[in-house]
Amino acid sequence: MGFESFWSPRVRELVPYVPGEQPRIPNLVKLNTNENPYPPSPHVIAAIAEAARSGLQLYPDPESTLLREAVARYHGLDAGQVFPGNGSDEVLAHAFFAFFQHDRALLLPDVTYSFYRVYCRLYGIAVRLVPVDDRLQIDVASYAGQPAAGVVIANPNAPTGSAMPLAAIEQLLQSQPHCVVLVDEAYVDFGADSAIPLIARYPNLLVVHTLSKSRSLAGLRVGFAAGQRHLIEALERVKNSFNSYPLGRLAMAGAAAAYEDIVHFEQTRQAVIASREALAVQLWRLDFEVLPSGANFLFARHPDHDAKALAARLREHGILVRHFAQPRIDQFLRISVGTTAQCEALVEALRLLLALA
Repeated sequence: MGFESFWSPRVRELVPYVPGEQPRIPNLVKLNTNENPYPPSPHVIAAIAEAARSGLQLYPDPESTLLREAVARYHGLDAGQVFPGNGSDEVLAHAFFAFFQHDRALLLPDVTYSFYRVYCRLYGIAVRLVPVDDRLQIDVASYAGQPAAGVVIANPNAPTGSAMPLAAIEQLLQSQPHCVVLVDEAYVDFGADSAIPLIARYPNLLVVHTLSKSRSLAGLRVGFAAGQRHLIEALERVKNSFNSYPLGRLAMAGAAAAYEDIVHFEQTRQAVIASREALAVQLWRLDFEVLPSGANFLFARHPDHDAKALAARLREHGILVRHFAQPRIDQFLRISVGTTAQCEALVEALRLLLALA
């Protein structure tokens, strides 16, 4: 008997999420974890430096008031409609615990962010997978009329990048009025309409955001949920039963400053969108099938080359992309949008590899 005998039965059953590779390789072109290729606003750096000068010997504000107010101002909400957390993954984990532990199944797309199913295993939540269509698009009509503990979708979806119009989100909310519909908008700023304006009309809507992508703060670990007050109160009850101080002073100060610098946000956001569209054209010219994307990545496959093998060969050239060994998508590569130079390096490497094959 090994030391695993100390584990609880639940831990033995867990299949943890595997994050994107973070190797220390010189001159690496890192296009595998959907990080923003541009640094955060200089105001963020200044705010973090100022926050570090005093008060670190004290606990941070458990309510994250400064950040709540900054997010609320930006999105036209009340501060009480915002729940900050230590990255959107923590916010999602609290939401799964707060809303989806019922005798009914949680509805998830069969192709989506794989961490959702990890949370379900962690909390013992039953899952019913709803197939995306042949174009790997979420069909909201297929969620109607199904008894559910809740519904979780990402918009734009991951790893496909496919975005749904706001009307489809509203249709989903109307078809499932008796459970929480969680819309994960990690990539919304790159090409989709946020559902946050619908919060006032739908008491079952919870929207989750991260500052890791469009605000270049993946290293700071900040996210938030937005919803009507009764949903936020449930999340607060979970948080305060787990960790009253999830965000440190530096994270709160930097995240709040990121919301104040709208000019920097727009400049970097538009730069990523422009690079995404240019990279899509270049991949098409190399005979890749590229799905329409509203995110900061592309989902693409080549008709003549195995995706896993192609990812491995790119790695040999110092370029990382993400391959998912999952049904229906195992021949696709998810390619994060980098700087112009990084995208050019990827395309040149692909030209070489495809020519040699």
